[in-house]
Amino acid sequence: MEKDELDVSRLIEAARAGRSEALERLLALYRNYLGVLARSRMDPALGAKAGASDVVQETLLQAYEHFGQFRGTTEAELVGWLRRILARSVAMLVRKYRGTAARNIARERAMDGWLDHSSRGFGRLLAASTTTPSQAMEARERSVLLADAMARLPDAHQQVVELRTFRQLPWEQVAERMARSPEAVRKLWTRAVHGLGVEIEGRHL
Repeated sequence: MEKDELDVSRLIEAARAGRSEALERLLALYRNYLGVLARSRMDPALGAKAGASDVVQETLLQAYEHFGQFRGTTEAELVGWLRRILARSVAMLVRKYRGTAARNIARERAMDGWLDHSSRGFGRLLAASTTTPSQAMEARERSVLLADAMARLPDAHQQVVELRTFRQLPWEQVAERMARSPEAVRKLWTRAVHGLGVEIEGRHL
């Protein structure tokens, strides 16, 4: 990406001024982040009907169409706003496939809380993978950059990190989900976290 694409404050300002290309570039920065959170909370029973990628796409579409409602100026505020839209998108999916009639505000708030809990997994992941955040990680939201780094890992590494670090499943359940032994998934998780650290350092995040 060009340097100005990573200047979130400038992109927010340009998007608020009505520049659609700036808004598209801004929201694209959060696709990986939203994807990790969506996968961490998607009910497997719903996965066969609508994947996390569909929920993320709907979230970004809603954010694009209703960006005028965003009142923040910082990336942290934008991330929080997007997470709330994601919570509503997941709640809508539950209503659609489980036949729940009216909008349930309590369910949406609960989902928002669950997503907030899942987002703390980025903090645990950062602590496990690196001890010296780079200058760029200080300037940007670390969780967003970690999600981008995760997207560059092999699929199995992404899966074990999501199951163990974000869903916080016991090793035995992680092993069952991945059709491996508990010892194998522990080793895989260690390699994944190491690989994430290499990605972070190698890309000078």
